[in-house]
Amino acid sequence: MVATRIDTASSTARADTVADILSAFGFEPGATVSGVAAGGRFLRGEGEVIESLDPTSGKTLARVRTPSPAEYDEAVVAAQRAFSAWRQVPAPRRGEIVRRLGDTFRARKEDLARLISLENGKILSEARGEVQEVIDMCDFAVGLSRQLYGREMQSERPSHRLLEQWHPLGVVGIISAFNFPVAVPGWGWAIALVCGEDIVWKPSELTRLVSIAAQELFHAVTNGTEAEGVFGLVVGPGPSIGEMLVGDTRIPLIQATGSCRMGQRVAEAVGKRTGRAILELGGNNAVVVLDDADLDLALRAVVFGAVGTAGQRCTSTRRLILQRGIASTVVERLARAYASVAIGDPLDERTLMGPLISQRALDGFRQGLDEIQRQGGQVVFGGRVLDDRPGYFVEPTVVRSSLSMAVCSEEIFAPILHVFEVDSVDDAIAANNAVPQGLSSSLFTTNLQSAEWWLSAVGSDCGIANVNVGTSGAEIGGAFGGEKATGGGRQAGSDAWKAYMRRQTCTINYGTDLPLAQGVRFDVRD
Repeated sequence: MVATRIDTASSTARADTVADILSAFGFEPGATVSGVAAGGRFLRGEGEVIESLDPTSGKTLARVRTPSPAEYDEAVVAAQRAFSAWRQVPAPRRGEIVRRLGDTFRARKEDLARLISLENGKILSEARGEVQEVIDMCDFAVGLSRQLYGREMQSERPSHRLLEQWHPLGVVGIISAFNFPVAVPGWGWAIALVCGEDIVWKPSELTRLVSIAAQELFHAVTNGTEAEGVFGLVVGPGPSIGEMLVGDTRIPLIQATGSCRMGQRVAEAVGKRTGRAILELGGNNAVVVLDDADLDLALRAVVFGAVGTAGQRCTSTRRLILQRGIASTVVERLARAYASVAIGDPLDERTLMGPLISQRALDGFRQGLDEIQRQGGQVVFGGRVLDDRPGYFVEPTVVRSSLSMAVCSEEIFAPILHVFEVDSVDDAIAANNAVPQGLSSSLFTTNLQSAEWWLSAVGSDCGIANVNVGTSGAEIGGAFGGEKATGGGRQAGSDAWKAYMRRQTCTINYGTDLPLAQGVRFDVRD
């Protein structure tokens, strides 16, 4: 069996489509645009010029001028200047700006989704969902702007009031990955803005046009308001722009999304200057299917989790842990389901899986699969690079692997799914927890005891633990993030806003005596 392939449109028809998508944001095919913004305007971009590529065709979409060190500094200084005024704006009024931003994303949802599909390669349905995620996050943050609650405690000293309150930190540096070019940074900036912070955003070099388009939307909403200049953009390579950002003492908080290796570098650089970091890093996510599971439900979740975004989500399903009684049935059905996955142009509504993001990603797919086979893994389905067409297309792949294979502890950012067999729920939990990463995990069962055991303190060690729900597709109402090598940070939901602010404890004496805490006596006379 082979995966279903959808032929792309003729080169002329697709060129017209590409031009139409780019023109919605004022881009022209092959043109050179600025990737640096400060103080509510785009600067020239005096750094190197880098290309934006279409992963479906491998062709150049546009060229982007990156910031020079002086322009990077201008972006940070402009953000600092805007922060001095923005932090004094009442939080509900800051929320009003975020509401307008959400409305603007609503109005441009289809245009932005098409640009994401073009430059990122994810299918239109997923791209629309990503923009909707930003809209939902803005709605969430608007409500949050009236709920930045402090706390009052009872003081042990008479005539004293003891309370905690929260203040803005300053400029937040956001480093985002290609796979969610607007949603994940949106989780950060929507909350940061209502908390009173400004943003300097370094997006992925692979989705630079999407970030420039988003910056244009930011300017359209904030320029001429009290929020003018709260957004800065610095598109550029990680070794230069990224290193400047994480080492900059003027930026008290870095929110970074990327690989575990990248996160380690960020944590080291930020920790060295005693800054703060919110890290959402790699995942090696497992779905466990027990003998008593609803297999129809499990199968749909596994296919979407493993194949969605061509396996390039941090929450992608990478390991499938099957109880032996149903293992052969699940693998057989999985192969049939994979054969029905339509692979092709992400702008075609029939497509279920688009290309990988780049040649480097395609090479990583090849190398990862070679290493799996070298260590004893056996391909059940897929495994081929679709080199009969331009672009970076591969077949989604299922491999039978062993829990002892070292490669199974690594995150291969591609649609490769390891399958393992275990005897019991305890064995499944041990297998789930045996990898360095700890982002998302799922158990499929109809047994209440197994479900509760999975969610107990001795169950899944991941930041996200689901029952009868796949590993991929988080809602903004719940705190998102993972443990262990995944970084330990949390974004969205719950009380994640506190990570974007500084806590201040205040004691107020409204009496005429000066008692000390813990009964300490220190009497002096003048």
